[in-house]
Amino acid sequence: MKNARVPVVGIAAFSGTGKTTLLVKLIPLLKAKCLRIGLIKHSHHSFQIDRPGKDSYELRKAGANPIMLSSSHRRAVIAEHVTIKEPELADELVHFDQTDVDLILVEGFKRERFPKIELHRPALGKALLFPGDDSIIAIATDAELAVVPPIPLLNINKPEQVAEFIFTRFLADETSRQRR
Repeated sequence: MKNARVPVVGIAAFSGTGKTTLLVKLIPLLKAKCLRIGLIKHSHHSFQIDRPGKDSYELRKAGANPIMLSSSHRRAVIAEHVTIKEPELADELVHFDQTDVDLILVEGFKRERFPKIELHRPALGKALLFPGDDSIIAIATDAELAVVPPIPLLNINKPEQVAEFIFTRFLADETSRQRR
């Protein structure tokens, strides 16, 4: 993936499939392997992380761009895009501090080409993404599929299985080299 200095793995699915739910379970499992996990989430909305009445909101509305909020606990940077268009993952990676992470998980950006695990729940009645996207490396599902895909099938309800797949595929060799 362009502009990535560490492995990048996406979780791709239609809305309502459980991307965030799975990620909330995956992150602690990967951290238990002593991995530092970063995350990029694509939003389809004009989201606000500050709100009217807060200093950061008022300063941004006055024209400051970018704005950094910083405290002893965390830092947030708010930057307005000059041109309003859907973001591209490679462009976002330029702005993502990859210094202290071993893996970047991505929620969304399902139409872009980078390694992704598709989440699929047949009961939702949505089509599989993988036949039209050769960058999907596995499918995590909660039921048998009508067609057996030529890529690994994982159980969406067993996040430890998904975590092990990610670790083995992207990080096991690197971790064993670091321990030597």
